[in-house]
Amino acid sequence: MARPKNQEIALSELERKALVELTRSRITPHGLVRRAQIVLASADGETSTSIALRVGVSMPTVGKWRTRFIENGLAGLYDEHRPGRPRSHDDEKVAHLLQTVLESAPDHGTHWSVRRAGKATDISKSAVQRYFQVFGIQPHRTKSFKLSTDPYFVEKVRDIVGLYLNPPEHAAVLCVDEKSQIQALERTQPILPMGLGYVEGVTHDYFRHGTTTLFAALDIANGTVLTDCKPRHRHQEFLAFLKKINKSVPDELDVHVIADNYGTHKHPEVWKWLANHPRFVMHYTPTYSSWLNQVERWFAHISEKAIRRGSFRSAKELVSKIEEFVAHYNKHARPFVWTATADSILKKVEKICKLISGTGH
Repeated sequence: MARPKNQEIALSELERKALVELTRSRITPHGLVRRAQIVLASADGETSTSIALRVGVSMPTVGKWRTRFIENGLAGLYDEHRPGRPRSHDDEKVAHLLQTVLESAPDHGTHWSVRRAGKATDISKSAVQRYFQVFGIQPHRTKSFKLSTDPYFVEKVRDIVGLYLNPPEHAAVLCVDEKSQIQALERTQPILPMGLGYVEGVTHDYFRHGTTTLFAALDIANGTVLTDCKPRHRHQEFLAFLKKINKSVPDELDVHVIADNYGTHKHPEVWKWLANHPRFVMHYTPTYSSWLNQVERWFAHISEKAIRRGSFRSAKELVSKIEEFVAHYNKHARPFVWTATADSILKKVEKICKLISGTGH
């Protein structure tokens, strides 16, 4: 029998608690989590249209799981048995595997392998591998993160992202930083060229021929880069680079400089020079947030394309290669497209904070 459109869902205290636990679980299949979200939102009076848009499903899907819950309660949210070969492992077995891998570590090890997880849960390694793929579990991988401790993190994020998404008129916005201690490394033997069936070969050892520091200012409007290579990276070199920027940017434009909190960027001599050049406005990224500076992406680009796999017989040769790359890059430069809003960035940071504190998923 079809449910009337205006029929409401009344949840008992136990039902609401069970549904909330489903939405917060890290081991529950995503489909089941979504169904629990639909029922909770319906019970709170949210319209089907709003639920469909927020959860990312169709209107009939919202109606289907509302009806299933009204007719069968919590049991109605689980999939019905389908024809075909019976499953080798029931839900409890799979949940035990997921709980073991996500909430514990193996003895005498830091992470689970397919074989160790299979042995611990009495499931074949091939089946464990399939479940890992289905649920997107990768125990062998990690990714690094670092939360900023800057008390003005929110204000600085909004300030810098605002420059990217809505740059001021009659001004140049430059992302400035230095890539220090770039080593001029010469491989001890000639590089073996790439061929059909094998990759380029380089020796694992090398001779050191000194270092250079690459100062760079990325113009977010057109993607061009102003650079200078210096043997050191003290405040004197940074100040010299600011003077070079001052000569390069037309006098009628203000200069908004995005930089990190490195000591040389805040040296008293630098502050003194900035005070005498009021068209320069400094915007410092929050601590541990160099990813907000677009020039870091350009540094990764030049490292990948011109430095990491090179072999240089002297620091002078390294500098020459960098200058050659920059000249060619600026002829075909295109700006990086920044799409993240301040709100989306802060939402991601909030999610990480909840994961660390154990209050979210």
